This record gives sequence, structure tokens and C-alpha cells, in this order.
Amino acid sequence: MNIVHISAECYPIAKVGGLADVVGALPKYQNSATMSSQVIMPFYNNTFTKAHTFNTVYNSQLNLGDISYPFKILTLKKSPLDFDIFFVDVPELLFKEYVYSNDDTERFLAFQIAALDWMLNWDTYPNYIHCHDHHTGLIPFMLQESFKYERFRKTPNVLTIHNAQYQGWFSHNKVHLIPAFNFENAGLLDWDGSVNPLAAAIKCAWRVTTVSPTYMEELKVSANGLEDLLNHESAKCSGILNGIDWNVWNPETDNYLISNYNIETVISGKKANKKHLCDTFNLDFNKPLFAFIGRLVGEKGSDLFPETFKKVLDKGDASILLLGSGHEEVEVQLEALKKEYKGTYNAFIGYDEALSHIIYAGADFLLMPSRVEPCGLNQMYALRYGTIPIVRSIGGLKDTVIDISEKNGFGICHADVTVSNITNAIERGVSLYENNSTYKKLTKQIMEINHSWDTSAKAYIKLYKSIN
Repeated sequence: MNIVHISAECYPIAKVGGLADVVGALPKYQNSATMSSQVIMPFYNNTFTKAHTFNTVYNSQLNLGDISYPFKILTLKKSPLDFDIFFVDVPELLFKEYVYSNDDTERFLAFQIAALDWMLNWDTYPNYIHCHDHHTGLIPFMLQESFKYERFRKTPNVLTIHNAQYQGWFSHNKVHLIPAFNFENAGLLDWDGSVNPLAAAIKCAWRVTTVSPTYMEELKVSANGLEDLLNHESAKCSGILNGIDWNVWNPETDNYLISNYNIETVISGKKANKKHLCDTFNLDFNKPLFAFIGRLVGEKGSDLFPETFKKVLDKGDASILLLGSGHEEVEVQLEALKKEYKGTYNAFIGYDEALSHIIYAGADFLLMPSRVEPCGLNQMYALRYGTIPIVRSIGGLKDTVIDISEKNGFGICHADVTVSNITNAIERGVSLYENNSTYKKLTKQIMEINHSWDTSAKAYIKLYKSIN
């Protein structure tokens, strides 16, 4: 069985969000004696590609309407990955220092066409084509409707929606860029007056998945305009919870940590990493440390952080450390808090992979007050490192965190994204931390929760096999 994943992101090559983590791990866990899984992604001008060398395995031209673009398919000369990965190099369109911009229609359409054109030249066609988000959303349509890809009509394809808020809309004036098809079926491209790649993929894909069961149900109620479509196509839709790479995210072997630890040494190990964070960021080691790691955007509830943090810090019984970037206004406000709350608050505006690992290991609690969270991986990383998640009960957070007030509960959950709800949740965390024996018991308990990709990879394999 051969599976081809097609994606705009893949960790560690290019990462903007959780999509990269999924595509960078799922193929590895799918590979086995009976299964081969590989990835096709764009060739960007970024840190990873500058640090590696590549072989060219294919040269050709692709057409976007009347314009022809040369493209290559590249492979790594020496790969650090546990699966095969191929890069679509369209120098004029894809070879940029960024992954996404304000208008990516031509960029990602060229990527999709080049990938399919190359696959037409394979000696053996894939058994399944797995597309990820709207950046590859026109592939199911082209496989079904474009004349040049008729060979793939019987090849099952799957779409995974990682975030339905972004759909790749563009004007019908650009429909001519798509390889020729029977124009009587152009309605498959349309949703609400625009070409909508995500909607087209939902209509044409053989199966549609999201990254958690709860998120699939939420999309049927709120999907940025696609609710009716998802309800109509619900028979082929399902939610499969993401996993995390159990080997990469392992506090016992993680090279980023100041002190490694396992379930037996978690208390001393977390203390060592926490001390490093507190020394580095001038925080009070004796107070419970609450952390946030992520994008400072509305979806994450970060616009409420300045007011929430002030309320918490004014009480003087907690420390807060933030790692992230996003909306400039929020960044400015969070930076300003540093002067007012020296010793109990600090922020690193930006992103640092090594620091993120140390925070997962050294923090006592991880904050995730998300308005939208299709799956969420951060709470799984936190659990793996013995850090108690404080989450809003939505999407994948609802599927993975049980409140301590419930049977077998181990986290802190709140219903709404408000200053008072987040503040109250943090106060519950302070109380839990002060109950030292219960807190220590929980840190060990949550490290035993297994959210590795093993289970999720098997669920996808079961899905593939169910299509035939």
C-alpha cells in the first residue's frame, strides 16, 4: 500500500502551525513492512533548504492558463527524516522565504498541478492520495474532473481539514488556470459566489477527516460558511484525533532540556528545568509557573491575556511566562507588562524551538484558552512532560483533557473564553499547586497518557482500507 501526502507544510522543513507537525509525523508512523508513506511539499527558500543539498529527479513545464513555468522535483541528498519526501520547485512562484502570503492562488495551484503532472510519470501509481487543507484542496477536483488526470479517476483520495477557517477563496476569473475539465461541472468549485478550494475538496474527496472527533461535530455548526456542505456530506466525514511524535517529544531523551527525566524522576527533573526558566527570565521559583506557547491571535484567546495576566499577577501568587508572536497590538501590551511585574512575569516575543521544549518541561501549567482549536498538540506535549493543561473545552481540547472535578480528571477546563473564566481557571491551578501531594500525583499520572501517533496512524489506515 502506497500513500502520498500532499501538503504546504511539513516539520522540520517548513512550519507555520500544527499542520506541519502532523505531516511530519503521520507518514513515519504509517511506514511499515506492508505500507509506504511519502510526502510532496513545496520547495521554499528557508533555513532548512539553505542548510541541505538536493538531487533533481524530474524536470518539466507546467501551465497556468497561457503562462508556462519550469519546475523540478527535488529530493534530499541526505535526509534526516524517516520517510521519503519530495519537493516541488517552481522558482518563480514557490521559492520564497515565506510559506503563506496574502494571495497564494497561483502559487499553490502551480504546486498542485506540478505534483500531479509528476505523478503521471510514475511507473506505479499510489494507492491513496491524502490532501491536507485548502492548499491542496483542488487536487480531489482535478483528479475527478480534469481530462489530463483521468488515469487517477479510480485512485481514492482523502482530505484532512486542519483548520476550516482558511479556505483559499479566489475569483471565478481564474478558473481558466485549472487544467481543462468539463465546464458543466464548474459548480463543484463554487461556494457562495467564489471558487472555494476547501469546499471543492469536501465535495470531491472520497473521504473527509478532521483532526479530532469534536471538531468535526463543531464544524457542522460553525465552519466559516461551510456548515451546510459538511452536513450534506456528513456520511463520508469523520474525526481522527491527531497524535504526537512519541520519540521527538520525550522528556527522557529530549536534547533541548536542561535536565532529562522520566515518570520516576519527574519531580526533580521538572524542578531543574523550572529553575533554569526562572533564572533566565527573572521569575519566582517558589510560585506556580503558568505558561503559554503559541500564536498571539484571536483564535487562541490571546487578546484577553493583558487584562487576564494583570488580574492574576496583582494577586501575587503565580508567575507567568509567554512564548509567542502575532498581533502587534497584543505583543506591545504583553511587552509593557514586563516593567510592571518584574519577578513574576516575562515574555519572549517570537519563537524558539529549544525554549518551547524547556517550557513544556519546566512550567507547572500550560494555558490554552482557545476560541478555536481543531485538535491542539500543545496540550499533548504538556501531558507528555508532566505539565498540567488549563484549557477551554472545545475541539480537540475537549477530546483530550478531563477536568479534575470529574472521575479520572487530570486537567483544568473552562467553558467560555472570557477574562473571568481564564482567571478563575488559573486560580484553580494555584490551589491545586498548593495541594502539593495531589499536584505531584497528577504530574506522574498525566505522563502515562498515551497520545502517540501509533493509534492515530492505525485509524487512518483503517479509513483507507474502508474506501475499497
